[in-house]
Amino acid sequence: MSEKRRDHRGRILHNGEIQLSDGRYRFKYVDEMGKGHCVYSWRLDHNDATPKGKRRTLPLREMEKKIQADHFEQIATNGGNMTVLELVEKYTSTKTGVRPTTVAGYGTDINLLKKDPFGKRRIDTVRISDAKCWLIHLQQIEKKSYSSIHSIRGVLRPAFQLVVDDDLVRKNPFYLKPVFASRNFVV
Repeated sequence: MSEKRRDHRGRILHNGEIQLSDGRYRFKYVDEMGKGHCVYSWRLDHNDATPKGKRRTLPLREMEKKIQADHFEQIATNGGNMTVLELVEKYTSTKTGVRPTTVAGYGTDINLLKKDPFGKRRIDTVRISDAKCWLIHLQQIEKKSYSSIHSIRGVLRPAFQLVVDDDLVRKNPFYLKPVFASRNFVV
């Protein structure tokens, strides 16, 4: 009978899990394209403490659950490593037969995303609260007009819906129910 693999505390490790010599845990998996990946954490489950001086991350077993749920629902892990800017460029390239003024509007939105750090974020890391905070930032700090923000949101919502339909993310963070009581709106 073979011996079960255990960590330094004597806990049985699941398939794909190992504990490294420095104490970190690693889970190795194969994505939908057949490429191997690894995720690391200092904690095996939620009861473990993070070692002093190390950054607190999700426990390894919670990461495994997310990866397995994504695999079951056929959602690409890490959103296919696509940024918000790349997503908008991909979406606008699918819009053919539109008027020249619409193309110019798309160019304006792309230029804004090129300059803003939000455009460099991976699409799977954008949450609804992030979308709201960014639109509020555009309104209050960047002093963008109501129509500019409405235009930007009008491009980002269908762009994110495109990747939801392509199973790259689970939820559209820009599918917000705006409060349009006045032109001074807060998403």
